[in-house]
Order: sequence, then structure tokens, then C-alpha cells
Amino acid sequence: MRCIFVLDIFNGEVVHAQRGERERYRPIHLSSRLVSSSIPLAILESIAPREVYVADLNSLRGLGENLSLTVEIASKWPTMADAGLSDMDGIRRLDGAVPVLGTETASLDLMERAASSMPIVASVDMLGRSVLARDPALKLPPEELIRRLNEIPLREVILLELDRVGTSKGIDPDFLRKMARLSSHPLLLGGGVKDPHDLALLESLGIEGALVATAVHNLSIPLEMIRD
Repeated sequence: MRCIFVLDIFNGEVVHAQRGERERYRPIHLSSRLVSSSIPLAILESIAPREVYVADLNSLRGLGENLSLTVEIASKWPTMADAGLSDMDGIRRLDGAVPVLGTETASLDLMERAASSMPIVASVDMLGRSVLARDPALKLPPEELIRRLNEIPLREVILLELDRVGTSKGIDPDFLRKMARLSSHPLLLGGGVKDPHDLALLESLGIEGALVATAVHNLSIPLEMIRD
């Protein structure tokens, strides 16, 4: 089971993401039992994860960017990054990181064009199982959207349940089993994973991996599971 360590970065610091309420995020060291710093590179050097997912919250909120920091992280760790990308120029600037194109900011056309020339990860961004999307072509029920994404040569697809992020409330096996059966791409889950039991259950459901942060910081998921 792949465990991808998440860094939610705002103004150059790692913050604790909770339920997609981005304006309420606070520096991670205030809640973590694992780290005493919110500096991204210091956290990564201490934890030494196998792979990293970066969410650039400045870009996602239209409040600047953390591009140079993301590129530096990608030069040292295998990294995928959601930087609120909405055009090919932005994708090309993510030098070294695998671009994550989220339904919240990207278009279906961009996913198709980008995936034809490079490895791309699509993120199905959901709130209460409703897909968040600016592009009407992506504003579909999750099951229908997964079928539509099957037509694009993506590296993998993230199911991002924003209302479960940072909650450690667990997973919904019925929903995830259904999505795994519908998808022709490897699926990753973001949001709600609370412990190794959840990870084992995800694997049994056909989910390839999970984005994890809160359960690592509260010591529910041991570091060995996110390291080489």
C-alpha cells in the first residue's frame, strides 16, 4: 500500500488541513506530535518520506504561490503537486513534480491535452460527495466522472474528500469499492485515513494508495509506512 506524505503549504509553511476550511488552517507544529517546526524542508529531512504530495494553498486560493519551494522539494523527493493549475504554462513551471490537475481549478480539456504529452494525476475534488468544479464538463456525480476520466491516459486518479481531510474519521468502504470497480486508473484516496487498519482495508478494496498527514502527525500511522 502506497502512503504518500502530504504537505499543505501556505505562505511557505506547512499547515494542518482540516475539512477544506482553508482560511482556518494553522501551522502544523501547533498540533503535531511528531515535528516542532512548520518549515517544509526541515519536516521532510526529519521524516524522510518515500514520496510527497504538495498542495500549494496560496495558488489554490489565488493568494500568490509557493512554486520555487515546490520545485525544490521535487528535486529531492518524488513529488506530485496540486498548485491550482489551469493552463499548460503553469504545468510546465512545475519542473520535476508530477502535476496534479484538480477538478476544482482545471478543465477537462486541460487534463486531456496535458495527459497526451506527460504523466498527469487527476484529482476528483469532492465536498459531501459533490464534485467541486469550475468546468461544467467535470461537474458530474463522482461515478460518472470516473467513467469519463477512464478515457484519458492519466497516471492515476485521486479521490479527494475535502470534508474528511484532517479528521481521521475513517473511510467509506462501499463508496470506495464502487469507485475502484469503475476506474481503469489506479486510485489514491485523500481524506479520513486514520490508521494502518484503514490502509489495509483500502488495499482490500482495490485502492492503490492513500494521501496521509494528520494520522502521521498524531502517530497513528508509523513512520515506517511512509518511508522506503
